[in-house]
Amino acid sequence: MPIISPSILSADFGNLEKELNSISNADWIHLDVMDGCFVPNITFGPPVIKAVRALTNKPLDTHLMVQDPDRYLKVFRDAGADMITVHAEACVHLDRSVQAIKDLGAKAGI
Repeated sequence: MPIISPSILSADFGNLEKELNSISNADWIHLDVMDGCFVPNITFGPPVIKAVRALTNKPLDTHLMVQDPDRYLKVFRDAGADMITVHAEACVHLDRSVQAIKDLGAKAGI
């Protein structure tokens, strides 16, 4: 069975609750986090994820497109991320990054 996980990247953040309600049939919520270094765009960070967490009980699939993602794993998990995906080329020791995500109680993705 496919899992539907729409990204909120193009959401109207001034009406985040309304935007989340418009995708209420989704299985998960996808959060594209970009730091402006690993990728050229800058999006949002833990405060937005914390706000989304307060508005939905759906699993939050957090995609870190950032340099040195290990620095941020705990802060994103604490903000409410249920799944954390990292890029292999952004991790010095990918196996350690995946284990760190799991140790925080989140699902890991690469």
